[in-house]
Amino acid sequence: MTTVTAYAAPAEGAPLEKTTIERRALGPLDVRIDIAYAGICHSDIHTVRGDWGPQHYPLAPGHEIAGTVAEVGAEVTRFAVGDRVGVGCLVNSCGECAECLAGQQQYCRVGATGTYGAIDRDGTVTQGGYSTQVVVTEGFVLRIPDALPLDGAAPLLCAGITTYSPLRHWKVGPGSRVAVIGLGGLGHMAVQIAHAMGAEVTVLSQTLSKKDVGLRLGADHYYATSDAESLREIRRSFDVIINTVSAPLNLDTYLRLLDTNGTLVCVGAPPEAQSFNVSSLIAARRSLAGSNIGGIPETQDMLDFCAEHGITAEIETIDASAINEAYERVLASDVRFRFVIDIASMR
Repeated sequence: MTTVTAYAAPAEGAPLEKTTIERRALGPLDVRIDIAYAGICHSDIHTVRGDWGPQHYPLAPGHEIAGTVAEVGAEVTRFAVGDRVGVGCLVNSCGECAECLAGQQQYCRVGATGTYGAIDRDGTVTQGGYSTQVVVTEGFVLRIPDALPLDGAAPLLCAGITTYSPLRHWKVGPGSRVAVIGLGGLGHMAVQIAHAMGAEVTVLSQTLSKKDVGLRLGADHYYATSDAESLREIRRSFDVIINTVSAPLNLDTYLRLLDTNGTLVCVGAPPEAQSFNVSSLIAARRSLAGSNIGGIPETQDMLDFCAEHGITAEIETIDASAINEAYERVLASDVRFRFVIDIASMR
């Protein structure tokens, strides 16, 4: 075991504090990574605060990890010391079910192992990227192309793949009409990726305060959802709507914006249950769907796609000592668009 510096929540609702955690000894198929940057995802906040159920504490969150390989196990063939790599939301899965064999480890029937807060293969609780090092089995390590800066690439490991996967699955491309609900950490990635895929992109946000930014990122249109008249004007206008908001919405309002055979895909995960009127689906053979990150092959495809198109997250880099303040700012929607922790500040 190796002791490394980390920031962890000691208990539910408690501020994160500087501490140490244990990393397992390097196995033959393991990769030890020196972490350079870790993104702050809204999921981190939900998890450490117990919004999604009881957790094992102390808990170091973080599943948007970028760094370099420090050491490899004797049987590792895909990576070498010094390689630029990343780790996303998963660090293991059963490897045997139909989903895993298809490269869709996020839907593992046995249950994939999350990067933090999950029971690891040695029986310990996984600890995330708010730390100086992590040890991950080779099959769950991603290669970060040289064209991507490590700090801007870190949020791609969650925010990027969470939006890329449904856009690919629903075959977005030239001629597609895509709307993105919310221009936050997820939404600003969805706009860039959909634009690069050739779609006509519309942002649906509460106000027009971010309109200039949304248009700069690649949106063709921008509407305030607080303006009922604007929403009436764009009914039956979209083939795919990506809902990135982690708060309850009036789903019927957005379902009515879909054209015939359109799909509303939820990628944000509000803790509260939501309801809708089935007639909103029946009226135009619409679909309501969900999508959860992406498998390892698709995540690598996403990184390569972003490198090819010059796409990174728009970030604000912070020292580790500012994590708790950053959490409050995320909850207040006071970030454009992703906080990234400079892990050097922990050392």
